Amino acid sequence: MRSIILTGFMGTGKSSVGKALAGMTGMEFMDLDSLIVAEAGQSINEIFAQQGESFFRTLETAVLRKIALRDNVLLSTGGGAVLAAENREIFRSMGTVINLTAPTGVICTRLRHATDRPLLNGGVKLVKLEQMLQEREPCYAEADIRIDTAGKKIEDVAAEILAFIASRATDAPRGQG
Repeated sequence: MRSIILTGFMGTGKSSVGKALAGMTGMEFMDLDSLIVAEAGQSINEIFAQQGESFFRTLETAVLRKIALRDNVLLSTGGGAVLAAENREIFRSMGTVINLTAPTGVICTRLRHATDRPLLNGGVKLVKLEQMLQEREPCYAEADIRIDTAGKKIEDVAAEILAFIASRATDAPRGQG
């Protein structure tokens, strides 16, 4: 099976759904942010504070290039990974790109206690979230499918993804897929 790439804003369920989906498929789960932390030897907050967002984004692409060499990966990306056109090209080359969404109010509720989100320094603010979502929306829209996770169980979202992938496999012309 080709890889599955989960994109979406922070708080949409990428890591939770990714872990559940990996358990259902036997695919190797990888979290891009965790891999960046391991590569840098620093937390994301420390990277942002000491080297800045630009350095983080460069490191993000470098780590992604390494992951792209592998097959059968279930990759949960950071919310801003889609901002770089190169990253979106890598995602498409790897496999099926799934964008998880949720209404802004749901995201605010899910992130209200988060302390590991450097772009939300000073707490979760609705206006800030809406600005970031608006900026990223065209990039998220490039996904093969978009799934709203609000009010759904993690396992149900994972099953929806598997159903989509299965439908694409049966729609493929002979000799492909």
